Amino acid sequence: MEYHIIGNAGVRSEIGVILPTYGEAANIASIIEDIERLDLDVSILIIDDSSPDGTAEVVLEKQKIYRNLLLCSRPKKSGLGTAITDGFKFFLASPNPPKYVFTMDADYSHNPQDIPKLLTTMRECECAIVIGSRYSKGGRIKGWPLSRKIVSRVANTMARRLLGLKLKDCTAGFRCYSTVFLRDVISSLHSTTYEIQIETVRQAYLRDFKVKETPVLFVNRKRGKSKLAWGEIKSFLTYTMRAVWRS
Repeated sequence: MEYHIIGNAGVRSEIGVILPTYGEAANIASIIEDIERLDLDVSILIIDDSSPDGTAEVVLEKQKIYRNLLLCSRPKKSGLGTAITDGFKFFLASPNPPKYVFTMDADYSHNPQDIPKLLTTMRECECAIVIGSRYSKGGRIKGWPLSRKIVSRVANTMARRLLGLKLKDCTAGFRCYSTVFLRDVISSLHSTTYEIQIETVRQAYLRDFKVKETPVLFVNRKRGKSKLAWGEIKSFLTYTMRAVWRS
């Protein structure tokens, strides 16, 4: 990871949380506070792509309160996939790596209150990835238009059938990863955008790691517009087809 980390990079925590951000000044303070209130042994890494709304400045203010809060400011928008892999690399290289690493959105699409639920599943099954699933029994989506639901279903169906993934929701971004799995797979992760979600699951299957799902409620972002554009949907499809071609 080439970017400078602001904060106590040597903090020792059982859990690392990666929050990629761009234009989340309205949400970032409250989501940090919500995660802190969970009373978990956690470090929070904000990876901000030079948000023009001052997201990084809000994080810097919060660092005056929370010693377990870290900030990585990247010079430009570089894609969700690179933000997540940069976060993985940071935690893996830290003097005291966490046992588990979470990825989630910073806009309240993913509820911080569900972190303990994913963590419980991870501890019980000792798997590589636990996915906060919108489509497994008990999972739900709130606030999406019909067109968005169709696109998501199509992307999931294609990934499952073409790559042989036995999951209900292989594109969800709310996840808990084991550090053991991340250490094994990190050199094989090359995604730049949203296809990181499929790539990590596929790599787990190729290496015979277990992947589990636990149901969550996904709520369409409360402020601003959706980040998922047709360019990202194309990335899902391109990655899937390339993976099929290489297999």
